[in-house]
Amino acid sequence: MALADKTLVCRDCGQEFVFSADEQEFYQSHGLQNEPRRCPECRASRRRDRWSDSGQPRQMFTVTCAECGVETTVPFEPKEGRPVYCKECYAKQRNSG
Repeated sequence: MALADKTLVCRDCGQEFVFSADEQEFYQSHGLQNEPRRCPECRASRRRDRWSDSGQPRQMFTVTCAECGVETTVPFEPKEGRPVYCKECYAKQRNSG
């Protein structure tokens, strides 16, 4: 059965958003059974604002991507001698190996 785009309502902001057929396929392929409850903007905001277990904002570290040279932030303290990548280059590294 072919999947069709669905219109959902964000639980945080109340705006409608489209849960595309491609996204539904991704959810299924990764074993995710529940539809998203938040729109992409609210999901991104929630990820940025995540708090640590101690109740403090998660500490971020500014680094330069070892692949493309762009400045980015990561949620861990980089170790000397180990490359750190931006999100896009990390995805490329992960998919190529």
